[in-house]
Amino acid sequence: MLIFLHIVIEIALVIRVLLRPHRDPASRVAWIVVIVALPVVGIIAYLLLGETNIGRKRVTRMKTIMAAMPQVNEIPGWDAKNVTPELQEHQRALFRVGKSISGYDPVGGNQAQLMADSNVAIDTMVADIDTATDHVHLLFYIWMPDNNGGKMADALKRAVARGVTCRAMVDDIGSHLLIQSELWKDMEASGVNLCRVLQVGNPLMRIFNGRIDLRNHRKILVIDNRITYCGSQNCADPEFLTKAKYAPWVDAVMRFTGPVVRQNQHVFASDWMAYNNEDIRETLLQPLVPPEPGFAAQVIASGPSARYSAVPETFETLIYSAERELFITTPYYVPVSSLQAAICAAANRGVNTSIIFPARNDDFAVGATSKSYYEDLLDAGVKIYEYQAGILHAKTMTVDGEITLIGSANMDRRSFELNYENNILLCDENVTAAMRDRQQEYLADCLEITAQEVAQWPWTKRLWNNVLAIVGPIL
Repeated sequence: MLIFLHIVIEIALVIRVLLRPHRDPASRVAWIVVIVALPVVGIIAYLLLGETNIGRKRVTRMKTIMAAMPQVNEIPGWDAKNVTPELQEHQRALFRVGKSISGYDPVGGNQAQLMADSNVAIDTMVADIDTATDHVHLLFYIWMPDNNGGKMADALKRAVARGVTCRAMVDDIGSHLLIQSELWKDMEASGVNLCRVLQVGNPLMRIFNGRIDLRNHRKILVIDNRITYCGSQNCADPEFLTKAKYAPWVDAVMRFTGPVVRQNQHVFASDWMAYNNEDIRETLLQPLVPPEPGFAAQVIASGPSARYSAVPETFETLIYSAERELFITTPYYVPVSSLQAAICAAANRGVNTSIIFPARNDDFAVGATSKSYYEDLLDAGVKIYEYQAGILHAKTMTVDGEITLIGSANMDRRSFELNYENNILLCDENVTAAMRDRQQEYLADCLEITAQEVAQWPWTKRLWNNVLAIVGPIL
């Protein structure tokens, strides 16, 4: 009887996998293999992790909040003449994709500075917080109770002491060490408004209330509606003590001023109000300071509540726009087939295409899966480099010396379907040159991977990589 029941459940789940909308064919195959090949375990895995379900209550709440929030273009002093950038047609097309995802238009009058390294980024953030007069809004996926984490906490406590409203939001899993630490209690006692996002609670009950592994992977800091930061860096030391054997963690972060700040503020506010009863819409309606001359930029915020395949579509659009040069850095590469094809197509049509991956990945399954794609990339003419001096955690893309994408999104299935992410797309030769120079600096600590080297991998390594690639769509 139990065997019959098990078979019925397996068949029902396989049918459900085949009927689910917005499912990549490779993902369907992977889940069917898991369900059939792993009795009981495969069924439980699918029930817990198989569907991108954020929960009906959460969806309803988020829709209600977003409907009531003022739009960025409703800010007092927001003059389309001052914030609408002059763009060439091919540039407008790139920004139209971003607008279709999160609703933000490209805005002009922005300035940016690429931080020198992780410690400088934290120190600069702290210095900016020390100048805050009205509010500080902070969101990190991982915030560690270490040296840099302590610096940030101390800066928030100082700001609160002088009357600045500070709101700090962290992912419940990513920042669990901070949440359990005395530092968290100290911030709460000092008056910092704290929020835990996507709390796990009872894992079994999460089957009925959204996936347990949905995460808020964003990294946002907004100060007084005049400064924001965007990039790959969490609030932690580059030594990253929980995974010290992979250290240092090397990140890329930019400090922005200009109208694009208000878009990052809008993303923060939507997250804050989705998990708090506090209404902070008045912060969004503070008058816009007339922008100075600057470049065009746009926040692209994505997540499981956004359009299906929004993140890979963003990457692919930029990749297909490349005419001369395409340079990518990503720590985690588990692409959908269309993204892999886009990168190969860039190299095949003569675009100088380069990608840097970590030599050692903190996620062994993702690292092996990434390597399963090397042969096709190399055959197309893509230059592959592996970073040797730690984990190159920077998520960057530069195109033709004028376009830069920087942010939190990886080129993997988690960022495509499960994580809430934020990126900034910008069009500026000077900022892109700075980012391109940084990418070139990374190459000094890289080894190039050749087709001959890949061809000489032992069959056991190829087997391991390809087996893990089969289940890559569910990683």
